[in-house]
Amino acid sequence: MALHSLASITIGVPNVAETIAYYTDFGLTPGSNGALSTTDGGEQLTIVHAPTRRLLELTVAADDADDIARIAARLRALGLTVDTTADTLTTVEPVCDIRVHVRIRPRLLQAPVPRTPYNGPGRVDRTGRADVMRREGRVQPRKLGHAVVGTTDLDATRRFFVDGLGFQISDHIVGHGSFLRCSTDHHNILVLAAPVVYLHHTSWQVDDIDEVGRGAHDMLEGHPDRHVWGLGRHYAGSNFFWYLKDPAGNFSEYYSDMDCVPEDELWTPEDLEGARGLFRWGPPPPPSFLAPEDLAAMMTGAHSAR
Repeated sequence: MALHSLASITIGVPNVAETIAYYTDFGLTPGSNGALSTTDGGEQLTIVHAPTRRLLELTVAADDADDIARIAARLRALGLTVDTTADTLTTVEPVCDIRVHVRIRPRLLQAPVPRTPYNGPGRVDRTGRADVMRREGRVQPRKLGHAVVGTTDLDATRRFFVDGLGFQISDHIVGHGSFLRCSTDHHNILVLAAPVVYLHHTSWQVDDIDEVGRGAHDMLEGHPDRHVWGLGRHYAGSNFFWYLKDPAGNFSEYYSDMDCVPEDELWTPEDLEGARGLFRWGPPPPPSFLAPEDLAAMMTGAHSAR
């Protein structure tokens, strides 16, 4: 695969300062230029003003200039306008009006997480109190994992990412959406059929299930209204999850243990129906997760946030 990561995103919200403060609490580090960083991925989130919450831009990383040229040719074959420089391609996804950059970048190499010993029936991997009980400080996401966007034309948006940019299909939610990857992660973009263009959630990788739980616990302390859904384990992607809600209404997810699809591995997408595509175990998703409460308001004033 020429593409190798979802490098960064820009989201638009009506309440910029409040939303930046939330993601700082979430564990991202603000920089002097306004971008928020993860520990491994660097500057991966920019928050700017827009009348409604939505994904405005995303950057995907590629290996070399030949990759840029091939992607540009595919996008032009779809009738899209493409601007290129020596190391960057820029285009616009026409349904959601997302500005997309493909940039030549080195591949992200993450330091391995120390293996945490867990005890089980008939197996004692550690003695004494668990080391995870000594973890302190704010949980800090390692990288941006994926973004989920609602589109009013699912087929067209999926065609843009797959036939144009070169994303691979990992799984489908029958009649509702597709999980797409531009890296070895199970998915980096999920496109969902929706009555209005919007950003459903962003997802941020942490080390393990303990960091998922610890991060959510800290975020909810004094702010129980931030809770949305969790703790649980997805079927598509297999990752542990906990969802919270930012002040603009976007969901943000701590996740760990995502399925990995090496580039030379054959992967057969599944057509998932009903709850199976959402979770293997955990509490059922609240109705507001499946149909966010502000969609009707966005529909009545639906217009470009650019």
